[in-house]
Amino acid sequence: MDREQVLIVEDEADIREGVRILLESENYEVKEAASGRQGLEILNDKTDLVILDVMMPGMSGIYTCREIRKVSNVPILFLTAKVQESDKLIGLMAGGDDYLPKPFSYAELLGRIKALLRRYKVYMGKNAGGDAETYLEMGGIRIHQSFNEVYVKGEEKEITDIEYHILLLMMQYPGKIFSAQNLYESVWQEPYFYSCNSTIMVHIRNLRVKIEPDPKNPRYIRTEWGKGYKFDAGSE
Repeated sequence: MDREQVLIVEDEADIREGVRILLESENYEVKEAASGRQGLEILNDKTDLVILDVMMPGMSGIYTCREIRKVSNVPILFLTAKVQESDKLIGLMAGGDDYLPKPFSYAELLGRIKALLRRYKVYMGKNAGGDAETYLEMGGIRIHQSFNEVYVKGEEKEITDIEYHILLLMMQYPGKIFSAQNLYESVWQEPYFYSCNSTIMVHIRNLRVKIEPDPKNPRYIRTEWGKGYKFDAGSE
């Protein structure tokens, strides 16, 4: 069985080495890059997860993330010394899936990695069958129930793994109002804290940009003020 491959893009050699030793001890295959440009060169279809430093000389982690998103939906975990909420949101809006501030414990890093890979495994394990019963279709949106494949009015949309799981969950229960806590604990599979609200808002915003005809006036993913979000199955 092939080992899961993790790409570390970090300009500080000591951090790269520490993370590599940790992941290799957990039987991951590790690739290293000292810059965003080098990371883009190493990235391939065998990469299962990218650990990406935000503050790097030359090509920043944010720019690198945007370039990765042009070719891949691989999960991206940001590492950064910046801890302000606005910095976190910029990373998520660029296409990142999660965010871990420095300094971090190896236990916390490993937990985030395993959670991201657990969700991504389903997508990577897709088969060529594609039988009709494996799809959900409503309101003009067609989504595969086992892996990241989404069509809107027949046009395939490239969405991230987190966005896919949010959309799939909501489409499985059309009309149900999901609170921020419902969504976070169901999709991230981690305990919810109030600060998670902004993370959810950014992913919902990004998802709307990709699937809604008019993201400012969404007709698929509706906001129920003071309650949460729901998928409107009757939208046409």
